[in-house]
Amino acid sequence: MDIPYFTENFLKAFYRKIKPSLSFECKDKEEFEKWKEKLILKVKELLGEFPSLAPLKPQLFSQEEKEKYIREKWVIQTEEDCFMPLYLLIPKGRKEGQKLPAILCCHGHGPYGKDPVAGVHFHHPERIRDIQRLNYNYGEQMAMRGYVTICPDWRSFGERIGYFNPYQGKDICNVHFLQHLLLGRTLFASNLFDGMRAIDFLLTREEVDKEKIGCMGLSFGGTMTLYLSLLDDRIKAADVSGFATTTWHWAIDRPNFCGSQLIPHLYRYADIGDIFCALAPKPLLIESGSTDTCFYFSHSLPVHEKVRKAYRIVGKEENLWIEAFEGEHSFSGKKAPEFFDRFLKNYPS
Repeated sequence: MDIPYFTENFLKAFYRKIKPSLSFECKDKEEFEKWKEKLILKVKELLGEFPSLAPLKPQLFSQEEKEKYIREKWVIQTEEDCFMPLYLLIPKGRKEGQKLPAILCCHGHGPYGKDPVAGVHFHHPERIRDIQRLNYNYGEQMAMRGYVTICPDWRSFGERIGYFNPYQGKDICNVHFLQHLLLGRTLFASNLFDGMRAIDFLLTREEVDKEKIGCMGLSFGGTMTLYLSLLDDRIKAADVSGFATTTWHWAIDRPNFCGSQLIPHLYRYADIGDIFCALAPKPLLIESGSTDTCFYFSHSLPVHEKVRKAYRIVGKEENLWIEAFEGEHSFSGKKAPEFFDRFLKNYPS
């Protein structure tokens, strides 16, 4: 609407006045390396304080044998007094002493957290439909392909809220964001920390090749994958599904975000496409659905082009895979197995 005193109109005008000071505009590899270092330092600064490490104290809760893998339920401690449930899927047929590549599989914004990603549905029709609609069981799919996969619950999701939102009529992510902020943290930094702790746990497992760790996720899981892959060098390859978009589309013109994925003041320095660029030369697969109604395909295209330029500059165009698939906001899965086989099972080439 064109009513001048609407706050929405002011915010759109305010957005247009800002030019991110660390926008990707590099012309050569040397310039890129300096820019990337500055951007990563700024992202860390904006995320704020990370929690302190605490003993993992892993506890095995259950073990379930499936046709092609074993699914274990664990709970680990991430920071003091903070515990994270997760599923660990271990492929069958591993030879004695054999080390397997592993993938951290990040769930998106939804009521069941990690469960659908690990193929857990308890024969509940709504949960089964959720998996089918989004092709959401990528943790299970990759385990059946020979990868150890780990699927944790983020704060504000799944078992970490008892599958229940106690704040009637309020987004629990926003409540938890404000509570973390009040106590001197950001919720996003805390979840990224928990993701890194999931990798710490992976690396204690005798089945896992420590040099062949990947990360993947859909939607908010794609957001987690993007930033975890930026900040944690143990991740060697990343599949970001359903999150190649712009700040304008994602947060200003058609807001589709919450407190679980917010870095305060980020647009002062970088757009989302700039963060993607900073992953270069790390192997990266970007999945974008042509009929995605969460993040419109038209807003993914400028991100694709910007990232292609970054990978060209560093001389690693072959490390960037972009899959534009016919479909809604979902995990495509058509390129991901080939991508991870190329960069993890045969990594380095």
